[in-house]
Amino acid sequence: MNSLNEYTKNLRHDFQKANFNEKDANNNPFKQFEIWFDEAVKGGLHEPNAMVLCTCTKKGRPSSRIVLLRGLKLHGFNFFTNYFSRKGNELKENPYASLLFYWPELERQVRIEGKVEIAPAKISDEYFNTRPRVSRLGAWASPQSKVLKSRKDLDSWVSQYGEKFTDEIPRPKNWGGYILKANYYEFWQGRQSRLHDRICYTLKSGKWKKERLAP
Repeated sequence: MNSLNEYTKNLRHDFQKANFNEKDANNNPFKQFEIWFDEAVKGGLHEPNAMVLCTCTKKGRPSSRIVLLRGLKLHGFNFFTNYFSRKGNELKENPYASLLFYWPELERQVRIEGKVEIAPAKISDEYFNTRPRVSRLGAWASPQSKVLKSRKDLDSWVSQYGEKFTDEIPRPKNWGGYILKANYYEFWQGRQSRLHDRICYTLKSGKWKKERLAP
């Protein structure tokens, strides 16, 4: 193999599985997302609910990471984390964020933008109680995004909380859900020769405007 630099320049894949036209796109972008998400689930894709969450500081410096979609309803997309993590702190400074779903097997991606709100405590409690026991202990033990001296410290804290909570494990107050309320969607379908289909929806005066974008 040539150098990685040359390899990245010459790597090519032509998309040709499907097309996506305005007339085929549902007028409601949330319903269109449900259609594509359902196809990803039925297609047996690995973790189709994995999404890139991009947040920004108040000065506009971005950071991205993959999180899991853990609920969706009426243009609201739910995820959960430590409120004092890097993403939690950035959402406190700047509540606007974006999501990106990428399903390479279907040659599709979906971008979603909007304002993020803290989910009601009931939603956070309900989801927390569905998590495996060690994951719930980890929510207590991990000072997410803070520097650790060693892995042993984290393992020790998990063990300590395991001894403390021998039965029920309550949700820590610094851990819970967020809901991104979408005001923009973009659906991307890969096409040959990089002439991709891009259909976007923008919320204007309470109505969704559907448009095609140049690839």
